[in-house]
Amino acid sequence: MIFFKEAKLIININNEKLKILLNLQNLYCTIMKNNPSLKGLLVAVVAFIVAFGIYFLFLAKKNYFLVDNPTPNTYYYKINNGSEGIISSGQYVRVDLKQGKNSIKVFDQNKKMLYDSAFEVNKIRGLLNIAHQDYYINRQYYGYNLKKDSLLLNLDKTVIDGKEYFGGAKHFNKLYTEDFYYNVDEDYDQLIKNIQQVESRSKIFRKQDYLNYYKEYYKF
Repeated sequence: MIFFKEAKLIININNEKLKILLNLQNLYCTIMKNNPSLKGLLVAVVAFIVAFGIYFLFLAKKNYFLVDNPTPNTYYYKINNGSEGIISSGQYVRVDLKQGKNSIKVFDQNKKMLYDSAFEVNKIRGLLNIAHQDYYINRQYYGYNLKKDSLLLNLDKTVIDGKEYFGGAKHFNKLYTEDFYYNVDEDYDQLIKNIQQVESRSKIFRKQDYLNYYKEYYKF
């Protein structure tokens, strides 16, 4: 008997919900029919929400910190005396860092400590050069009126293995840097955001990746 009373109550509740939905639908149709300008406004709002969602899902720049290891070796590490991490040859790993002073302990594949260092974080993205390898931070320029040849002549040259390279890339081999926009695992933006002026973005490269990029981009 109790079951039938509960079932009847559920049916009544569902009927009430259905009536509310039907009333809302009728109200919406009435408003749309009598107020075309409101219809246009709602369409614009929906389009804005969709565009906003697409931007954050696919286009928004992600901000994070990486530990990178371009060497053939394996390393163990502890950041801020936290849990032990491992990074194999050629890997990069996302890690959590805090604003301000941080520390890292690095061990070789036999878990022998190599160093215990501190570093300062001031920005929202950065790279930990765990093996103190050579990296190059390059600035790429965008713009329809960009004159690549004359621009190269006005920028500094970088010497790598005794050879000069145009473009003014900055050499880096210390523990930590955050002086870039694109990390080692990201590509340059292919879109020109402002066609009226020359824009630029910086990216950090592993040494060999930079040499490959240089050859492809400048066609030398």
